[in-house]
Formats: sequence, structure tokens, C-alpha cells
Amino acid sequence: MNITTADTSTGALDGIRVIDLSRILGGPYCGQILGDHGADVLKIEPPGGDDTRTWGPPFEDGVASYYLAINRNKRGMRLDFSEEAGRATLLGLLADADVLIENFKTGTLERWGLGADVLATQFPRLVHCRVTGFGASGPLGALPGYDAAIQAMSGIMSVNGEAGGDPLRVGVPVVDMVTGLHAVIGILLALQERSRSGCGQFVEAALYDSGLSLLHPHAANWFGSGKTPQRTGNAHPNITPYDVFPTATDSIFLAVGNDRQFQGLCAVLGQPELATQPAFVDAKSRTTNRADLRPVLIGLLATWDSTLLSEKLMQAGVPCAPILDVPAALEHPHTVHREMVVHMPGGYRGIASPIRLGRTPATYRLLPPA
Repeated sequence: MNITTADTSTGALDGIRVIDLSRILGGPYCGQILGDHGADVLKIEPPGGDDTRTWGPPFEDGVASYYLAINRNKRGMRLDFSEEAGRATLLGLLADADVLIENFKTGTLERWGLGADVLATQFPRLVHCRVTGFGASGPLGALPGYDAAIQAMSGIMSVNGEAGGDPLRVGVPVVDMVTGLHAVIGILLALQERSRSGCGQFVEAALYDSGLSLLHPHAANWFGSGKTPQRTGNAHPNITPYDVFPTATDSIFLAVGNDRQFQGLCAVLGQPELATQPAFVDAKSRTTNRADLRPVLIGLLATWDSTLLSEKLMQAGVPCAPILDVPAALEHPHTVHREMVVHMPGGYRGIASPIRLGRTPATYRLLPPA
């Protein structure tokens, strides 16, 4: 059994009050991280609820698992901001709040008389975080953005997929989740600055910006060479061997990042002299001659059991990994040891906070609001 709910520790953000008006993924993920670390988060949903409540199957007690995964450690409320009473209630809540998270389309809060300028004047200590698709201005300003569309537009899809194949979306909503992390970072920076100045500020986290920020090393390669980055499948554009390789049983991923690791790989494979050949002796040579190196390694790996090989390589300091499916990854002994699966009353399971603090660890107090 992995980590269970805890309610006795004081979190790092104990005493911070957060109003979370956001829906879908980036904003709610940000709110959950703050809640995991002790903030009092109140999630306010429109009359129809957060869209992701219906993003299934699977469903648990009528609520999509998707929603449950990113909305724990929040209290819940439903308000209609198109009505004066709903807006008045929000203003009353903001009087005692430290942070506001929202991802309304640009102009929506302004139409209700709740724009950033109004809120900054009325609540000068408030940290107001807006998660957007493209920001509020510019050629695409105020347009809506979803993870997959931003992956396509930011260049991520262009470098993801097999060489010569079609562009491919990354299988997890990486842009949404990184935007949520950027929102957390921005909020914490603003709270730290407020401790000196006494003033809150507006924080913006845009999916488009986050997508562009994920282009390493492809942007750097283009800046340095002028050559348009291409899809290379599982292979790394700058490092070799850094790819999936077959064995006698299952495939493994070799992630050899330097000459010492390549020497260790060759030693485990019983061919230490391979690391001294001029074509493979250093990182530049191996990447230049990757087409020659790959078949050599495939031949050497062909007789190995993948589990045994992975163990020997790891013990030799050579980064590698078996390729696990999701259940195998979540049930792996090291996942259990790291307590990365949260168990809460009512059968809830989720991924634990990856942010580990020594004195004030994350705690799991509240189920996602009904």
C-alpha cells in the first residue's frame, strides 16, 4: 500500500488562500500542486461544472477519472458569474484571498466587471494568475488554445515521430502540464516578491510560450546550425547511442550520454575494444557515425535477456531502462518505494506530488470536490 491521506502536517503554503476558477488541465493542475503543499484552495465551477467532469470513460461515481486526477485538496463551490449575486460572492471571497487562478478567455472577466485592472485596484495584495492559450495580445492574442493544437503550432509535433513519418503528438498533455508548473512558479515568485513590497501582481502562463520553451535541444540546434530539425524517432539528435534497441526478449532504451558510459556499455557487452575504434571513440564520432554503430549494437544485444542486461548496465553506471506500460510503471517496486501513488478514502488513487520538501512535505487531505 502506498502513501495515504495525511492531515496533521503544516504545509509549506499553510495560510495561503487560493481561489481557483480554472477549468480543464493547466490551471487545475496548478491549483492541485498548491493544495498538496498546504494552501487552502477553493475551486469555483460554473453551473455546468468543469468540462473535464465529463471527459470519459472511465468514470468513478459518475465523474471522469480525468477530473479526479487534477482536483484533489480543493474545497468546492458553484457560482454563476453572469449573475450579479455570483460576482458579488466572488468579490467577497477575494477580500481574504492571496491568489486567484483563472483561465477565462481574454475579455470575459472584463465583461463582468472583474478585469485584472479592477481586481488589482480593489485587492492590491492579490496575486492574479491567468492561464491562457496565446496570451492577450499579438497576432494570436486572446484565441483559445488546447494542448494538442499548441504542440502542433509550437514545433513540438514536427520533431516527434519516426524519421520520414508523420508528425506525432506527444502522448501526454505535456504543454498543459508544463504550463501548470509555470503558473505555480510564477505564483510563488509573486508571493515572494509580495513579502518585500506588500503588493500582489498579475501572472500570466501561456500554453504557446510553454510549448516553445520545450523545444530543447531542437531550437538550440537550429540557432547553431540553421538546419531545420527533423524527426528522428526515439533517437536523440545530439547523442548516440540514445535510442530503443531490441534484445532476445524485450526492447530496452539505451541512454548513453558520455564516453565513459559508452565504454561501460561495451565492457558489459564483452566488446571493450569497440569503444576505442576511431569511428566511435567520442560523442561527436558516434553521432556522426550513428548509422554504422546501430547495427553493431543490435548484433551484440541480440542474445541478451532485457531484464538481465538492464540490471548489469545500471550496475555499471550506464543509463538504460526497460520499456514499461502504465500499469507496470505504477506498480514498479521503486514507484512503491518512492510513494508516488496516493491512496485516499473512497478508493481514490492518484499520482503524488513530485515536489519533496524535508520539513513540510505534501499532504493529501481532501478528495476532489463533488
